[in-house]
Amino acid sequence: MTSTNEFLPKSKKQRPKPAGSLLDPTIIVRFDSILRAIKQEESMSDIVSGADPPGTEAKSGFDASRIAEVKAWLASQFDAAGKDVPDFEYTPRSIVHLHNIATVSQAKTQAAGIVANDFRQKAAEYRSQAARIREILENVGLAQDSLSSNVVTSAQVLANVANLLNIRDTELSRYVFSFLVAMGDISLRKTGVQEKRAKVQKESKILLDYTRKAIARLTYLKRTLAQLEDDVAPCEGQMDNWKTNLAIMVSKERQYLQQYSNYKAILNRVGYTPEISHGVLVEMAEHRKELEKKTKPILDTLRSYQDLPPDKALAALAIEDKKRQYAAAEKYLEDVLQSALATTE
Repeated sequence: MTSTNEFLPKSKKQRPKPAGSLLDPTIIVRFDSILRAIKQEESMSDIVSGADPPGTEAKSGFDASRIAEVKAWLASQFDAAGKDVPDFEYTPRSIVHLHNIATVSQAKTQAAGIVANDFRQKAAEYRSQAARIREILENVGLAQDSLSSNVVTSAQVLANVANLLNIRDTELSRYVFSFLVAMGDISLRKTGVQEKRAKVQKESKILLDYTRKAIARLTYLKRTLAQLEDDVAPCEGQMDNWKTNLAIMVSKERQYLQQYSNYKAILNRVGYTPEISHGVLVEMAEHRKELEKKTKPILDTLRSYQDLPPDKALAALAIEDKKRQYAAAEKYLEDVLQSALATTE
């Protein structure tokens, strides 16, 4: 037979486990970790400040009463766990740390005991109230055995809804009001959850868009990388060709520089100056041709004189005349060259 308090709202609070106690399967591990931490702290302190003088232990409060309290607390904790207290060195620092842990553990255990006693008292009150309500229902003919299965199912559903909505009032008017308040609270929570869900969906959509773009970018980069890897061999061949051509061009450059130096030395040796340009040489060649045209009749006349019988007097006069003409022609050529050079400068 199901008790009547089955239809009443059930409290969601459970009996708490005493806090601050070492009563768990990892008691040895936790205690060893505490001791290791204390030893590390002591070693670091010794490294920084050096060894303590002989009277430091007495001055630092190596209290016998604290040692006794720590030993008693450790014995109670390990006995409750079915373990033996491990051997370790009782140093002032370890005593201080373990005494602080024991104090906190005892305080938390005491607080947990108070809460547990309160829960036990409330459970007893709930049981007595359930018995009284069950007696009243049996007296008015509403015992669970006399009710139909539909009524029992409806009552169980109502109790489950009350537990779900955390409703503690069992009176009809208050129950309806509490039900409406709870439904309103659930509606608000639902609205908040829907808003958060919409926000998360929006963020997820944005992240999905970014992911798709990143995947597309990654695909493009992979394709580009593959294309570049395919182009490596032809580019290396082209680079080798360029290196060969570069070596040839460097060799040609050295050859041309050597030829330039040789030509420059030749020009310096023959007296070439920058003032003698191609235009000046062409102009001088034209003047030379004109002078050759002018001197050609004179040379022809001289050759005709060579065919005549020798006449010293006429020959002397003719020679003097030709010398004057030749000197005049040389003077004219020199004047032309000087004027051409002056014009170029």
